[in-house]
Amino acid sequence: MLFHSRILPLFTVLLLALPSLGHSAPDLAPTHADIVYAKVNDHELKLDLYLPKDSKKPPLVVFIHGGGWKAGSYKNCSTSWLTESGFAVASISYRLSQVAVFPAQIHDCKGAVRWLRAHAGEYGYDATRVGVAGTSAGGHLVLLLGTTGGVPEYEGNVGGNLDQSSAVQAVADYFGPSDFILRSENQPIKTEDPKSTVFLLLGGPVKKNLELARFASPVFQVSAGDAPLLIIHGDKDGTVHLDQSQRMVDVYQKAGLEVALQVVPGGGHGGNAHFTPPLRDMVATFFTKHLRPAAP
Repeated sequence: MLFHSRILPLFTVLLLALPSLGHSAPDLAPTHADIVYAKVNDHELKLDLYLPKDSKKPPLVVFIHGGGWKAGSYKNCSTSWLTESGFAVASISYRLSQVAVFPAQIHDCKGAVRWLRAHAGEYGYDATRVGVAGTSAGGHLVLLLGTTGGVPEYEGNVGGNLDQSSAVQAVADYFGPSDFILRSENQPIKTEDPKSTVFLLLGGPVKKNLELARFASPVFQVSAGDAPLLIIHGDKDGTVHLDQSQRMVDVYQKAGLEVALQVVPGGGHGGNAHFTPPLRDMVATFFTKHLRPAAP
């Protein structure tokens, strides 16, 4: 089911029946592995870079992994297949919640984007316009990247390259949370329990840290000029409820921004049902539209 809004107060609905096929696995080996893009104290932040064959200056998409901000690895890149469509893909690490609490994670992601822009000439991709894609916790972080371009409070100085922009021009979010306040109301086990992922991310329960929770929630950062957004989310997701994506669509639509929500019928939290050939084509088309320069 596709909900689409593009500067118009209108949804277009398309039903696409897709089976659940288990967890998605990386497809390709990186062209350049374990590049250190920053070091925070003694903690190295790394990325893997996937380059397409026979493509000069391919546009760049940055992938951010999930894992509840406390697990996962940049080694598991769910969008390396974008190289088949002529994109360069950088899969980045960030400090997990047991290492540092929010906003360390978004500082790291912005530091990675700046580093990638600064080193575009060295590796041969085009970072004039940058896309981002992320799954689950990584989806949350790409939503923040798309809604906080040029906002100093989110920038940080991880890795330097402060002469480079961390703004992104297109966002593909796979089942990421967008509103921790809403989540504390209908999924408090994910936000109030001391062992829960959001509690660990923020360093405390949402209901006792409302200002920080709002600061960390992409829906409260949306403003004019934010990046176009494509969301893919299963309607049977019991980990991050579909209403997190619907909430983001609503806020984007009210701001007159381009947004589309592709609902995966029967889809749970993650899995190959979110990466079928039609959905891969949808994502590649979305990034082509927003990252490749129009023909003269």
